[in-house]
Amino acid sequence: MSEMVNVKINGQAVAVPKGTSILEAAREASVTIPTLCYLKDINEIGACRMCMVEANEGRGFRLVAACVYPVSEGMEVLTNSPKVLDARRKNMQLILSNHDKKCLSCVRSKNCELQKLANELGIEDDDFYAGEKTVYPIDDSAAHMYRDNNKCILCRRCVAACAVTQGIGVIGANERGFITNIGSQFNKPLGETACVSCGQCITVCPTGALSEKDYTDKVFAAIADPSKHVVVQTAPSVRAGLGELFDYPIGTNVEGKMVAALRRLGFDVVTDTNYGADLTIMEEGTELIERVTNGGVLPMITSCSPGWVKFCEHYFPDMIPNLSTCKSPQQMQGAIIKTYYAEKMGWDPKDIVSVSIMPCTAKKFECGRDDQSAAGVPDVDIALTTRELGRMIDRAGIDFRSLPDEKFDDPLGIYSGAGLIFGATGGVMEAALRFAVEKISGEKLGNDKLDFTDVRGIEGVKEAAYTVGGLTVKVAVASGLANARRLLEKVQAGEADYTFIEIMACPGGCVNGGGQPIQPASVRNFVDLRAERAKALYSVDAAMDLRKSQDNPAIQTLYKEYLGEPGGHKAHELLHTSYVARKVNF
Repeated sequence: MSEMVNVKINGQAVAVPKGTSILEAAREASVTIPTLCYLKDINEIGACRMCMVEANEGRGFRLVAACVYPVSEGMEVLTNSPKVLDARRKNMQLILSNHDKKCLSCVRSKNCELQKLANELGIEDDDFYAGEKTVYPIDDSAAHMYRDNNKCILCRRCVAACAVTQGIGVIGANERGFITNIGSQFNKPLGETACVSCGQCITVCPTGALSEKDYTDKVFAAIADPSKHVVVQTAPSVRAGLGELFDYPIGTNVEGKMVAALRRLGFDVVTDTNYGADLTIMEEGTELIERVTNGGVLPMITSCSPGWVKFCEHYFPDMIPNLSTCKSPQQMQGAIIKTYYAEKMGWDPKDIVSVSIMPCTAKKFECGRDDQSAAGVPDVDIALTTRELGRMIDRAGIDFRSLPDEKFDDPLGIYSGAGLIFGATGGVMEAALRFAVEKISGEKLGNDKLDFTDVRGIEGVKEAAYTVGGLTVKVAVASGLANARRLLEKVQAGEADYTFIEIMACPGGCVNGGGQPIQPASVRNFVDLRAERAKALYSVDAAMDLRKSQDNPAIQTLYKEYLGEPGGHKAHELLHTSYVARKVNF
């Protein structure tokens, strides 16, 4: 048991484990200390100085940074004294003195930690704003995002997310002093580096310095074009995150209202990427069994996460043969929309605008990849994030909370619980196991035998082994690319022997994707967004009767009427893809 120490926060006595920071101890006293740079476990650097408090350890009160200063026995802390508030105001004034304060047009207005804190401190224009300012061009060279250093406050959260969480480190602090800026090595544009488009830097940025490229105008234009058939698909995780943009509790499933909103936005057909996820399992599971039985390259690794795929192409090109050749659910859904569904509707694929709503910024990059055009045109034309959908709903004046619950259009809106749980780390693995165990054993699994809980949870790496029909299948699941790197290095060193590996670029899987609603550090540091959002998916899966991809009647009809057998010639032609080794340009 940890040694406990007794401290007083604003006169209130609390006992906390020795080594606890003042910031965390204050929460035990129901006191929130403001921060701008602090991110628990990855960016504890005390750089912004907004968390200043007065601490007395028997030598009188003095100013210290609460995020990095540990408590000690008998310590007294003042979090809102005149001296503290004055220090915070001065620090905020200095930050704002070199900040582009175009709040009215900023994508983060009303959800900006800097703006919120400045308002709370009562900051107004003063002499600090009259001096020299740095001016930077906006870097929009990457497919998925832009960087506006004129709004950057040098908190380095993005640097930590890239280097620590993802183990990539293509951005960092360049120059020194007043001209310090965040950028890539040798000031290369981000699009020329080995950035994998995961967007984790965006989700931790406290200001509008980083954001996804917004394609909502393109979608509105397509909807307004009478010559176009605009078909939308929504990923599993979007329904578990979208509600946060409309003040629902974290982890609320708003599927029905989301569908209703999409119809009111004017989309001609509203489909569910879960259908594409079920289709992915049919192809991926078949590919896995074929590799196991015919001596194919093992371990086979999932290809659903485009951030992970690009990471593999940059950093582990020798393992490209291990990647499943299956397209991601987004791309499979798009391929089916422009082939099978287009034929049924009598539409020319060139007249279809295929739009996806994704929790992932890397999907914007994936749309433009080679070998993703089943009908001779891109499978998906425009990928929007969950945040972009929220902006479209607001812009259209739709009262989201008052909408009725509506259902997706058939047949591309029919899905199983296996497809739904793709959004959580371990979900693809569990869905594949529900398929593979039946196929290998030849026995039907009842709903009471479908929970492969060993691969669930938010741990960075999970391992399990299952014996099926005399065959032992060893599996591993990794989320977050730093964890993926460690796992793959074990495989390369011969220290691990797996049959099948699932990798998601984002920690916790798609529920924590780079395109999901942005929560401030005051929430991120103390609430596990991954777990709360994942609960929304697993709870629906548990309540469903249809929980296996192979039992989805719409998927069965697709193969019977159009594709033939899973893994067959036509399925390969439409639903599989290829990869390319890429340079590592830091």
